[in-house]
Amino acid sequence: MAAVLPWFFLVSPVVLAASMTVNEANGTVPLVLWHGMGESCCDPVNMGAIKQMIEHMIPGIYVLSLMIGKNVEEDTENSFFMDVNQQVSMVCSQLAQDPKLKGGYNAMGFSQGAQFLRAVAQRCPSPPMKNLISVGGQHQGVYGLPKCSGGSSHLCDFIRNLLNSGPYNNLIQTTLVQAQYWHDPLNDDLYKQRSLFLADINQERVVNETYKKNLQMLNKFVMVKFLQDSVVDPVDSEWFGFLKTGHTKETETLQESVLYKEDRLGLAAMDKAGKLVFLATDADHLQLATEWFNTNLLPYLR
Repeated sequence: MAAVLPWFFLVSPVVLAASMTVNEANGTVPLVLWHGMGESCCDPVNMGAIKQMIEHMIPGIYVLSLMIGKNVEEDTENSFFMDVNQQVSMVCSQLAQDPKLKGGYNAMGFSQGAQFLRAVAQRCPSPPMKNLISVGGQHQGVYGLPKCSGGSSHLCDFIRNLLNSGPYNNLIQTTLVQAQYWHDPLNDDLYKQRSLFLADINQERVVNETYKKNLQMLNKFVMVKFLQDSVVDPVDSEWFGFLKTGHTKETETLQESVLYKEDRLGLAAMDKAGKLVFLATDADHLQLATEWFNTNLLPYLR
């Protein structure tokens, strides 16, 4: 059986980062990591193991695994209950103050950590992000929580009830992380008006030319889709696709979306320039075989 990377490849908020600016001493680029929901920066079985694996594969690399909060417990809790915009601001400040990142860095986000790092790329161009690797990220959000990995069943049921009852309530929007990338195709106007995080970074209300310019500064934007994903609904979101407006089953690809056709975020231009990379693996959420990781993702970190 192929070796499988730790399942910490879930979704999560922010705190520590992995940097990747060209290190003059050894020629490596720093790497920043952002974990997923219910995980933490430094679990030795999950994110800690990933960090160690990359450091082994790329000797001398500086890897910063983001931690949101004062300790691992707070980091895990904040992956469920903390304003995402505040998390992004915290990370931007942390990266700007890290001298090892001043020349630039690569970024890799797992599950919800991927869209959070995209927000960093769009809002905070200094230090510059070189490559962004999204591992199961939900760039058009989610409309369902079929399996809440990383949390207890009681906690997951509580979150699911909140999402089903009033995800666009201001208190819930500023408190529950998953509500901040909840995308209701049956209430599109409400989503665009009330979503405090996802609707903003996806240019749903107005086109922020700075967001567009900054995202296009990436060398590569790599998106990994898990074909057997039992956590992300719809899984199309991992490639920036989503459910069609007014539908709960019928989906559209990124290239079929208004976001792409009007190039509101610069993704069409990036696609034409060969900057978008779409990868797929026949596995469940964040279940990456080590060999697949080394073959498909490691080249973007070197």
